[in-house]
Amino acid sequence: MLWRAQAFLASGLAAAAAAQSTAYPNNTTPTPPGGNNTTPPSELKDAFSPPFYPSPWMDGSGGWESAYQKAQAFVRQLTLLEKVNLTTGVGWEGEACVGNVGSVPRLGFAGLCMQDSPLGIRFADYVSAFPAGGTIAASWDRGAFYQRGYQMGLEHRGKGVDVQLGPVVGPIGRNPKGGRNWEGFSPDPVLSGIAVAATVKGIQDAGVIACTKHYILNEQEHFRQPGNFEDFGFVDAISSNIDDKTLHELYLWPFADAVRAGTGSIMCSYNKVNNSQACQNSYLQNYILKGELGFQGFIMSDWDAQHSGVASSFAGLDMSMPGDTDFDSTYSFWGPNLTLSIINGTVPEWRLDDMVTRIMAAYYFVGRDTARVPVNFNSWSLDTYGYQHAFAQVGYTLINQHVDVRDEHALSIRSAAARSTVLLKNSGVLPLNGREKFTAVFGDDATENPYGPNGCPDHGCDNGTLAMGWGSGTAFYAYLVTPLEAIKNELPLGRVVQSVTDNYAYSQISALAKQASVSLVFVNADSGEGYITVDGNAGDRNNMSLWQDGDALIRNVSGNCNNTIVVIHSVGPVELGSFYQNKNVTAILWAGLPGEQSGNSIADVLYGRVNPGGKLPFTFGAEASQYGPDLIYKPTNGHDSPQDNFEEGVFIDYRAFDKNNIDPIYEFGFGLSYTTFEYSNLVVTNVPAGPYTPTTGKTQAAPVLGNSSTDPADYQWPANLTYVNAYIYPYLNSTDPREASDDREYGAEVTLPEGATDGSPQPRIAAGGAPGGNPALWDVLFTVSATITNNGTVAGEEVAQLYISLGGDDDPVVALRNFDRLSIQPGQSTTFTADITRRDVSNWDTTTQNWVIANTTKTVYVGASSRKLPLSAVLTF
Repeated sequence: MLWRAQAFLASGLAAAAAAQSTAYPNNTTPTPPGGNNTTPPSELKDAFSPPFYPSPWMDGSGGWESAYQKAQAFVRQLTLLEKVNLTTGVGWEGEACVGNVGSVPRLGFAGLCMQDSPLGIRFADYVSAFPAGGTIAASWDRGAFYQRGYQMGLEHRGKGVDVQLGPVVGPIGRNPKGGRNWEGFSPDPVLSGIAVAATVKGIQDAGVIACTKHYILNEQEHFRQPGNFEDFGFVDAISSNIDDKTLHELYLWPFADAVRAGTGSIMCSYNKVNNSQACQNSYLQNYILKGELGFQGFIMSDWDAQHSGVASSFAGLDMSMPGDTDFDSTYSFWGPNLTLSIINGTVPEWRLDDMVTRIMAAYYFVGRDTARVPVNFNSWSLDTYGYQHAFAQVGYTLINQHVDVRDEHALSIRSAAARSTVLLKNSGVLPLNGREKFTAVFGDDATENPYGPNGCPDHGCDNGTLAMGWGSGTAFYAYLVTPLEAIKNELPLGRVVQSVTDNYAYSQISALAKQASVSLVFVNADSGEGYITVDGNAGDRNNMSLWQDGDALIRNVSGNCNNTIVVIHSVGPVELGSFYQNKNVTAILWAGLPGEQSGNSIADVLYGRVNPGGKLPFTFGAEASQYGPDLIYKPTNGHDSPQDNFEEGVFIDYRAFDKNNIDPIYEFGFGLSYTTFEYSNLVVTNVPAGPYTPTTGKTQAAPVLGNSSTDPADYQWPANLTYVNAYIYPYLNSTDPREASDDREYGAEVTLPEGATDGSPQPRIAAGGAPGGNPALWDVLFTVSATITNNGTVAGEEVAQLYISLGGDDDPVVALRNFDRLSIQPGQSTTFTADITRRDVSNWDTTTQNWVIANTTKTVYVGASSRKLPLSAVLTF
């Protein structure tokens, strides 16, 4: 068949108008989300997202100058078709990676490879499976964050990947049942922000572009994108409706940290925000991300999250993934339609130039020009030989060189997982010494998946020990060390260790538990991405219960053994009420999703080689209702978008517990040790800093890097090109624009959004000024120090935490602002020091659209968790 473009030019602009209200003057400040400058979270039912145009062009600020200049030099050499090739994916299963953009053969540029995931390399052999983001967050260790990012980056680099699709700070974890929370770090924005910044730096120091995702408010899997759902039929994508203050003070915070750290790419999400599709939301992409946060890299769509052509171009999207309108549809919103929109003058060429400049600047910023190796694996087959184009099944060749990129990363994976293990309860039985007379191990979670560690596609099952969730955020295991085999390896010859790993073998469990001097029970709770349903859980968890009859397993064992130790592998908090106060349950550990070294890392903690220092990155409550609004599991609006109103504002996780005076079972930041620590001697010192100055002035005009021909005859199919089925090309199939567009309404008069094509100098945004926001936000206003003493008999590590009460009626009781993990010898003391920045003591003001320090009493607290804060002082400005 003759490949035909499907333009969506008029329809794309109609979508922009419908989604973004009326056109917005480009020289004033937009009304923020929710409808007006003072819309409270309780009035979000008619939320809309205001338009903002034009899409800001990058300027090379914030350390990007050299990369910017190299990118501009490269782009100046490109033809229009080559520029389009670099912005548009070639289609699902079109090349070796989960996402590829086209190449520039004339300049020897092989295109770009985008590959999951945020914890390793998806669909590749001889790679490492790292701890999940929500697990490494429990280490509260900046060094561990960076090392994990750096080693993941090295592995992606070794396989030929240009862009690692991670790290994740969206979802942040608004509701603990959200299916992909474990891919991110924590529902606290500061812990997430510090973790994502260190991870981005690690990945990019290894020479790979980090893609921070999913931007933004993608907080549940149900209805995340348009489609048919269970028995409900077609339902449009959910709309996350939020007010301006909550957006800035909670959900945007870690994205700002990622931008400041230099993330080369950000992935826009599937959902709508204030009833505008995220990937064509001009307020979020143009005004907030590229304007206020000064983002210098490129915005990439999530896979099939692009819903228009011209509209998404104007709204700030820079790269379409995977390039086709739907997987292997043969059509593209961009590709030839982007070519056509440039030559017919609908989209100015400077907008395309900026897209490509941003892409190539990220390439140079991380050193891909010197770090790059050819792609040597294939996402669609582990075979050595296969098809270069998997969907089309053409180009049989060498597709997988089986390059082993793991190096000695297993050592740091094991260490990081152990450092991230949180000791929740210990009556004195831990650490074990290996001389226990009779050790019994229980639970399916202690042993192998009978299908093998990679036996379920994208790990979409809960068989055997749980070391990562399911979905695109996963990686293949080269091996998976189970707890049972690690425990067997701990015990000397002559000791007894036996196991029952069938959770439903009640009589056998009871009989073995009666014999044991110590019983180790392994339980779990899983979740993942919404395209896979496991045990009735469509991505999101249906509840917070343990899976595989875990509560009954613990009850059976503890009823027959008075020394029962429970280890929880889970994607987040679970209900502990049935056993945490049981006297026969002598210890409880949360081990998260530890990756390939799961068994060894938990054995290191159980047997005392590692003194646990992990702290909870979330709260363990008694029941799901304590966390706030539930997920939306059923359509609320017919076939239209379910309306998810974020009326709770910034009060999620521990902030909600504090506000509502609910006692958690284990609070945010909590974690025990095999030793004890004492806090004393709080000292707060003022640091001179200049005033906060809003950014003023104007940008330079949009750089014009090319002047392409407007003659459709110059963009026809090359005579010598062999067409690959469903592959997305930039060429036109006719010299008649109407025929090339395949749009019956082509040429009809359309109204472009006001300012969308304006490349003249634009006003700078007051809260902006540099990547991450106004540079003065990071001025240090106070330094804080405190003495931490190890009162025990063994060396240990303590995470000292600094919280601030901002003092306003709508502020959290306390909010985390800094922390440090300190190693302290027995009987010794060390000094915890931390800075407090202007950002740390500021609130977002919806009227001035800027950060302000409110005239309220602000108090700093230092302690061991969000509920154990023995030291405090009022901050005096």
